[in-house]
Amino acid sequence: MNDWHITGPYFEACNCDAICPCRSVNGGPGSKAPYRYCRFAVSWTVAKGSHGTIDLSGRRVVMVGYWDEEEPGTPWRVGVYVDRDASEEQRHLLAGIVTGREGGTPYRQYAAAIREVLFVRSGDIQIDHEPKGRQRIRVAGNVDVEAAAVFPTDAEVTCGVPGHDRAGYEVIADHLRVHSEELDFTYEGRCGFVASFDYRSG
Repeated sequence: MNDWHITGPYFEACNCDAICPCRSVNGGPGSKAPYRYCRFAVSWTVAKGSHGTIDLSGRRVVMVGYWDEEEPGTPWRVGVYVDRDASEEQRHLLAGIVTGREGGTPYRQYAAAIREVLFVRSGDIQIDHEPKGRQRIRVAGNVDVEAAAVFPTDAEVTCGVPGHDRAGYEVIADHLRVHSEELDFTYEGRCGFVASFDYRSG
């Protein structure tokens, strides 16, 4: 298997209230979600990356999904969008990385929980990152997430998806909207998290 490495900015939102109980606060362990279903949209902008000789820099990836707190093991079911400009090979590799099928950092941090990949699709993706400012995820016709307000806290908050070793901060999502054949949900005023990621095969 080829070595791979991707790094860049990260933004997510889910239907929990801030601070999301899944997060680590001041180094403490997270807890279960307060609602039966956790529904989410997460995004990665690959500022720099490669898989073997395949360049992955500049690609954008969005994962949407849910889990049921009452289902044994709380397995995740997810769908993945990769930006339309990606080649078929890039799309396949990036979907494999973020779903843990390529092993490495994502599998260790979160993706071992993914039981089912509902779809992998191309999409017209816009992801905006303004440090301590507005964050956006848009997949035309399917995903719309926006956040601007930083959640006021002096606590150190980290998230397992980008990694608890990564500095980040909690935000309030103005809205979280996902619509596809497989997933359909809308929330306002829930939580989000902004950080960076650094995933690798080793």
